[in-house]
Amino acid sequence: MRQAVFLATMAMLSPALVMADEAVMNGSSTAWILTSTALVLFMTLPGLALFYGGLVRTKNVLSVLMQCFTIAGISSVLWLVVGYSLAFGEGNSWIGDFSKVMMAGIGRETVSGEIPESLFMLFQMTFAIITPALIIGAFAERMKFSAVVLFSAFWLILVYVPIAHWVWGGGWLGQMGIYDFAGGVVVHISAGVASLVAALVVGPRKGFPLTAMPPHNMTMAISGAGMLWVGWFGFNGGSALTADGNAAMAMLVTHIAAAAGAMTWLSIEWKRFGKPSALGAVTGMVAGLGTITPASGFVGPGGALLIGLLAGATCYTGTQYIKKVLHIDDSLDVFPVHGIGGMLGTLSAGIFSSTSLGVFSGYGFADGISSMGGQLWVQFLGVVSVVAFTALATWAILKLVGLLTGGLRVTAEQEIEGLDHVSHEETGYNM
Repeated sequence: MRQAVFLATMAMLSPALVMADEAVMNGSSTAWILTSTALVLFMTLPGLALFYGGLVRTKNVLSVLMQCFTIAGISSVLWLVVGYSLAFGEGNSWIGDFSKVMMAGIGRETVSGEIPESLFMLFQMTFAIITPALIIGAFAERMKFSAVVLFSAFWLILVYVPIAHWVWGGGWLGQMGIYDFAGGVVVHISAGVASLVAALVVGPRKGFPLTAMPPHNMTMAISGAGMLWVGWFGFNGGSALTADGNAAMAMLVTHIAAAAGAMTWLSIEWKRFGKPSALGAVTGMVAGLGTITPASGFVGPGGALLIGLLAGATCYTGTQYIKKVLHIDDSLDVFPVHGIGGMLGTLSAGIFSSTSLGVFSGYGFADGISSMGGQLWVQFLGVVSVVAFTALATWAILKLVGLLTGGLRVTAEQEIEGLDHVSHEETGYNM
C-alpha cells in the first residue's frame, strides 16, 4: 500500500541508530520516484491538456489548456501549504493534522520509507494536480473561469484530501485493508463522480444532444492520449515507491490493460458501425488505464488482460448510456471512463488479487483478509463510501461557488462566442 512510512526506534541509542535516516534512504528507489514524479506531471502538462484540448471545439481549445495549467498551479500551492499535511499528517482515521503545514519539520535528510519525504510529498502533489484537472472534462465549454478556479481549490481540500487520507494516509479505509495501489478510489472514482454531479448541476451545452459537437483536432487529442499512456508508467509503477519487481509488474499490467482496453473499444465500434474510430481507440486505452490503476500492484498479467477487456466493454456501454439514454452532457466522458472504470477496477482488485485463479492469479489479499469475499467487501465499502461522500460534497461546493461567482455558467451569448475570447481575450489559432 502506498503511504508515507516513518521509521521509529525504541531501542537504546547507538551511533548506528543515530544514522538510521541515511541508512534507509535508497538511491535506486529515489531515482525511480524522481523519474515517476516527472512522468505523472507530464500526464497533466501537456498530456491531459492536449487530450482534452483536442476534443473540444476550436473556440474553446485555449480555455481547456488554461484550466489545466491553472489547476496545476493552484493545486501545487495548496498541497504545499496545507493539503499534504491534512492528507498524510498523523491526525485520526478521517483527516490528518497540521503538523506538516508548509513542510514543517521536513528537511533534506527526512525520509519516508526508502525515499526523501520531500520527494514523496512531490510525487503525491502530482496526483493532487491531475485529479481536479480530470473533472474539467465534464463541464468543458460552458463554465466561468472564476468558477473553475474556486471549485478546483475547494474540491481539492474538501474532497480529494480527506479521501487520500482515508486510503493512503493511515485512515479508516487503509486500516480495513482496501486495495487501491495508485488511485482507483482516490483519483478516478472521486473525479468521475464529481464530474457526473458537475454535469448535472451545470447543465448541458447549448444544442446538446441534437447538435453534433465533434472534436476539433484529433491529432492533438491522440498526441495527448499517447502522453497519458507513457506517463501512466510513472503513475502506477511509481506507486510502488521503490525500484523493484513490484514496480516492474505494475508497469507491465498497466500496459497490458491499456492495450486490451483500446482493442476492445475499437472492436466494438468496428462491429457496430463498420469502422473503428481513432477517438474510440484512445478512449478505450484511457479506460483500460483507469481501470487497472487500483489493481496494478496486486494482479498479474492474466488478470490485467481480463480487466482491460472488461474496461473497454463496460466503459463503452456506460458512455453510450450516459449520453444517448440519460442525455447527460458529461462533455468528455469523464464519469463513464474514469468513474465507472475506477469502480470496476477497485472491485476487480478484490478478485484478481487471489492466488488461486491459475494464470489469472494475483499476489494475495491484504493483511488480515483471508478470502475473496472478505477483500471484495472492503473494496465495495470503499467504492460506496467514496461515491456518496464525493457526490454530496461536490454538489455542496458547486452550489457555494455558484453563489460566490454569480452563477457557474457563462451566458448563452458567451457560450456561442467561445470561452477562449470571452474568458481570456485570446484565441487558440490565429489564421
